[in-house]
Amino acid sequence: MKAAVYREHNKDPRKVVKIEDIEIPKIKDNQVLIKVEAVSYNYNDLWGIWGEPIKIPLPHISGSDVSGTVIDIGENVLHIKKGERVVGHPNLTCRICNECTSGKEYDCSQRQVWGFQTGPLWGGFAQYTYLPEVNVIKIPDNLSFQDAAAISMVGMTSWHMLVTRANIHPGQTVLIMGGGSGMGIAGIQIAKLFNCDVIATAGTQDKMDKCIKLGADHVVNHREPNWYKKVRNLTNNQGVDIIFEHIGKSVFAEEVSLLNMGGTLVSTGATTGYDSKLDLGYLILRGLNIIGATQGTRAGLEKVVKWTSKGKIKAIIDTVYPFEDMVTGHIKMMESRLFGKLITTPQKL
Repeated sequence: MKAAVYREHNKDPRKVVKIEDIEIPKIKDNQVLIKVEAVSYNYNDLWGIWGEPIKIPLPHISGSDVSGTVIDIGENVLHIKKGERVVGHPNLTCRICNECTSGKEYDCSQRQVWGFQTGPLWGGFAQYTYLPEVNVIKIPDNLSFQDAAAISMVGMTSWHMLVTRANIHPGQTVLIMGGGSGMGIAGIQIAKLFNCDVIATAGTQDKMDKCIKLGADHVVNHREPNWYKKVRNLTNNQGVDIIFEHIGKSVFAEEVSLLNMGGTLVSTGATTGYDSKLDLGYLILRGLNIIGATQGTRAGLEKVVKWTSKGKIKAIIDTVYPFEDMVTGHIKMMESRLFGKLITTPQKL
């Protein structure tokens, strides 16, 4: 089979990511073999190629968002059949610890992000891949493979951030940072699903306009020096209830200052850096909640698949790349020249 493999780290994906011929993987008793129809890109694909912030197994196949058709199953697989259309749940956990058995598999100490931390040669950018039965979810016939791949990671993580961690409820004011990203696009739509007043941010006028079309009630440019003052004005100086954060150092202090009394900031990333300052007096006196979040539950992904199939959440795809040119997607993601998700289709090679 063909797979996108890199055998060393480099800041330029074009120098290390190559389409190679490798063996079709052999599955274990509890696993399913998937003919991959679509894979979407995530920022962790770049982290893997760069070899930072964490080390990963080499040689490596990236790709955490995969959809396709099951073509083989292990003898202990009970609920998935050959021929079924599925999407992967990329949160690999032990399934037996206290956190897992109490519904918090995202806190499992053995948790790994499939397609990022796994390997060698175990990820989604390939014509065939495999996952444990518990990490695949059936998708309805009216949900395309490309849409399923595009919404799975960002949708699941955004649902986890807003619903599981921030306890979103109708009528709140929610600030979605980076509304033009895959995460932000999902965040806007989930917040509107809960009938919240949504303020989004984006870095260009085009992205700002698209955030409004997605359902955001207001949008500001977070590249402007006084962006946070504009957000505060939109709330009549009351502040916001929830901040959906994945940008990090460059905006973090200003974000915290926008929270109202008892407000919640939930963060899942820091693409501009992890080193940030926090006024502890402000945190204490206003009773703020600063919460971390990563990945999400299988149940959360099932909710996202359900609402996407019903048209309540839309998978926004920026570009679909032929597999032989898939590395171009890494470059586009590095340069932030996109609105929505990037997809590649290995079977069309």
